[in-house]
Amino acid sequence: MISEPELVGEDGPGSSSDVVSGFDPEQGPGGGGRRRWHGALWGVAGALTASAVWAAAVFGYGIGVDGKPDARGYSVESDSCAAMELKELARALGKPESEPATELDGIEHPALHRIRCTVDFEELDLGEQRDEDGSGWYVGYRASLTAELHKESDPRPEFEASSTVTDIDGTTVDRVERVPDLGDSAYLQITDDSTMRLNVVEGGAVITLALSVWMSYNEGEGGDGDEIPDAPEEPEMLAYRGHLINDMRDVMKGLKTG
Repeated sequence: MISEPELVGEDGPGSSSDVVSGFDPEQGPGGGGRRRWHGALWGVAGALTASAVWAAAVFGYGIGVDGKPDARGYSVESDSCAAMELKELARALGKPESEPATELDGIEHPALHRIRCTVDFEELDLGEQRDEDGSGWYVGYRASLTAELHKESDPRPEFEASSTVTDIDGTTVDRVERVPDLGDSAYLQITDDSTMRLNVVEGGAVITLALSVWMSYNEGEGGDGDEIPDAPEEPEMLAYRGHLINDMRDVMKGLKTG
């Protein structure tokens, strides 16, 4: 079962259930000018409240004067995969096999810019499972980056909905965790296909950095088709939680300066 998201610092200001009509029950409907003046005061108060709500949307939620999301300095272009340096993951997993590869489903549209990038790390030899002929179990890791810059509509409602789902394209989400102090909102998801995703939204930018792991059995030289030994336990993805978060911070900086 999926765990409940950890919600950090969510005030959730409520609204009063009182309804103000401007009608004075002691005077009745014939209160004349005084009742009209009373209503005018509430009209001014309502306008001020509406202005405050609008200001909160502009400055607190990154919505511009024209109703479009604030880019917050982000730039998402065809060469933005260079922001995927992954220094922390490289310290833990070893140097990546190559530079990040750009996927072919990028978008460059007046309403949305999107890139996808992937990088594979060298397979790690699980020595305790290796035979004399070199056959044995190996573990491999792949990191992927998806960066979107929404230019016409606020991505926050969809972000909140997609970051707390219990199923992603048929893959079960085992864990959802709110990550504080990262962008405007951030969630960590772990799925049953051994993938850990960190989703961040800041203004009009939505960024996902994911780490996946897989196990493979490689036959050594002169393999004679012997029965494959049982696979070892898969690595614990949460062990790389801190590395993923720190690399995400660097990616976000890179997308703003690159």
